Amino acid sequence: MKIAMLSFWHVHAKDYAKQVDEHPNTEIAAIWDELPDRGQDEAAKRGVPFYASLEELLANPEIEAVVVDTPTNLHRDVMIAAAKAGKHIFTEKVVAPTLHEVNEILAAVEEAGVTLTVSLPRLNSPSTQAIQHVLAEEKLGQLTLVRARLSHNGGISTTANPNGWLPAHFYNAEQCGGGALIDLGCHPMYLTRLLLGLPDAVSASYGYVTGREVEDNAVALLHYANGAVGIVEAGFVNAHSPFVVEVHGTEGSVLYSEHDGRVLLKSNRDANAAWTEVPMPAAKPSAFDQWVAHIQQGTKAEENLRLAVDLTKLMEASNRSAASKGQVRLDSLQP
Repeated sequence: MKIAMLSFWHVHAKDYAKQVDEHPNTEIAAIWDELPDRGQDEAAKRGVPFYASLEELLANPEIEAVVVDTPTNLHRDVMIAAAKAGKHIFTEKVVAPTLHEVNEILAAVEEAGVTLTVSLPRLNSPSTQAIQHVLAEEKLGQLTLVRARLSHNGGISTTANPNGWLPAHFYNAEQCGGGALIDLGCHPMYLTRLLLGLPDAVSASYGYVTGREVEDNAVALLHYANGAVGIVEAGFVNAHSPFVVEVHGTEGSVLYSEHDGRVLLKSNRDANAAWTEVPMPAAKPSAFDQWVAHIQQGTKAEENLRLAVDLTKLMEASNRSAASKGQVRLDSLQP
């Protein structure tokens, strides 16, 4: 399957290009970039054509699919154009910064009959599967709280990187649709949604430690009708902050932290009621591999898309909450 890379804006674009190269059934056939110099450099390195015109690239019948890594604010226009041209689409989260734009993209994808899959990689990790297995066995009773955190030091000034190691455009509010929460916070957000379900409302607070135009320190609270609470944390200004997931309930707790890579469970429903290590299965296929399989089998990434749509709902509500300093109900978002 011949695939076109649409932009190398995102920090993970080269990772996805590597996945295209390494998959036995896919190859990079063309490149377009909203910054022509960057696109031409990548095309020259890979020995493939560079297209200055996105329309011309999408008109090429040999190209069957595209990987979209443009700035987030370009996702809507680029993906709708790709869908109308009959190209399957793989993209980095978030699909778009607003629910309205996401629905426009999904309508175009549905009308064209193409396959869309969104990169939500931590859905496929062994730790997530282990936690889901614990929940399926009802070891925690009624769930009362999920806390998930993902942060790094990308915004911290060092001698080697006075402005931090994140690219400057990751602090561009127009291109990104936000900062730490919409970038890193996406992962704990979709995991909290996976484990607790979709909340009724969101409250968010953003911090600006390094003085950029987007937040570099953030927390979002997810409010549920049954009294449960979700806590989502993200930041670019934390030197040593491991990825953490905690799930608590009326009968027990399950914890995971990348500092030791273990999933630990304590449940009143176990005879000894002591902390025990939960075995972790192998990782599921990557989102990219799942996308290719869906295309080959003529199936749809239904759960992936449901979670991706809900992720945008939660991010849009968080941004509105932080701006208004108030709680935002998800049913208030424009569909």
